[in-house]
Amino acid sequence: MRKFLVVLDDSRECLNAIRFAALRAAKTGAEVQILSVISPEEFQGWIGVADVMRAEARERIEAHFEVFAKWMRDRKGLHPELVIREGDAVEEVLAQIQDDPDIGFLVLGAGTEGNNPGPIVTQLVRNSGTLPIPITIVPGELDRDKLEAIATG
Repeated sequence: MRKFLVVLDDSRECLNAIRFAALRAAKTGAEVQILSVISPEEFQGWIGVADVMRAEARERIEAHFEVFAKWMRDRKGLHPELVIREGDAVEEVLAQIQDDPDIGFLVLGAGTEGNNPGPIVTQLVRNSGTLPIPITIVPGELDRDKLEAIATG
């Protein structure tokens, strides 16, 4: 089985990346794995407070994921998998690719502010020649109709 790995974060561009991954997966009979990375800097402080903050971050991610998962189930017949990791986003994306041999594609959304596609895209593109899978970068400004035409065509 082949999986499309897509990163879920608070960015606007992740919406297009998730939509593209779902459309491609539905078209090709693949699966979608959604990765969300919690930054350890979010939990500086006392252990008890950090544990509460970590639990709240997980709840927020799971609620955010469920919105996309419901759309994928209802509209595309997909049952996406959620993976939550903690650490540096780029390192955790690479670790997830290494840990799950069924991942065949990485789908990232490119930022829309200025000429900066975003830190994850920038760092992973620099290393794209050594990655074991292809990267698809979906423009954040790509409108829904064009994205659907590209993903399903």
